[in-house]
Amino acid sequence: MISDPYQAWLNHLRQTGVVAVVVIDDPAHSERLVEALLAGGIDLLELTLRTPSALESMRRIRQAFPGIGLGAGTVLRPEQVSEVRDAGADFGVAPGLNPRVVAAAQAAGLPFAPGVFSPSEIEQAMELGCRVLKFFPAATEGQSRIFQAIIAPYAHLGLQYIPLGGLTLSVAEAFLRIPSVAALGGSWIASRELIRNGDWNAIRANAQAITNLTKNRQK
Repeated sequence: MISDPYQAWLNHLRQTGVVAVVVIDDPAHSERLVEALLAGGIDLLELTLRTPSALESMRRIRQAFPGIGLGAGTVLRPEQVSEVRDAGADFGVAPGLNPRVVAAAQAAGLPFAPGVFSPSEIEQAMELGCRVLKFFPAATEGQSRIFQAIIAPYAHLGLQYIPLGGLTLSVAEAFLRIPSVAALGGSWIASRELIRNGDWNAIRANAQAITNLTKNRQK
């Protein structure tokens, strides 16, 4: 059964429809980045653990924006679960399926989406009790059609997915039409380069563009 934090996270995913996936090199950019995303309508972000400053950036965001949906991405080791939890993350995401990391997240009460790309991985995740899965990488040839073919045998189970990895605005609509897609993950919205350059206007415009599509899905 989905716990209350898990259900709240799932509801937030479906309501917003998109998660901005970001890499922050300089923690000083954290607040301005979130301001730009919020101005564009996105209140969910996945801050990846790919830089030494990731945890500090996470702490700054949580302090400045206590109500935002803040996730930790690229969670690869069990000990990182407590680190991101302490830094203010309220969900975690990984590119792959590591049972030890899943168990650590469950023990900590941290909603977590492991990465899957095949029927076997989906079934392994189900055995571990996971109900929200990151489909990664999503931007393969055929894109949404391949995704639909892989998840079709499990449609009756109510699994929810976050397609992520190489997606762009041009393919977003096809994924958003799929009922089992809780939200899209997008690194194009606030790319590492845009953040480094402090191009907050471009980030806000990208966020607004994808938000317009998610609003159309909800109508």
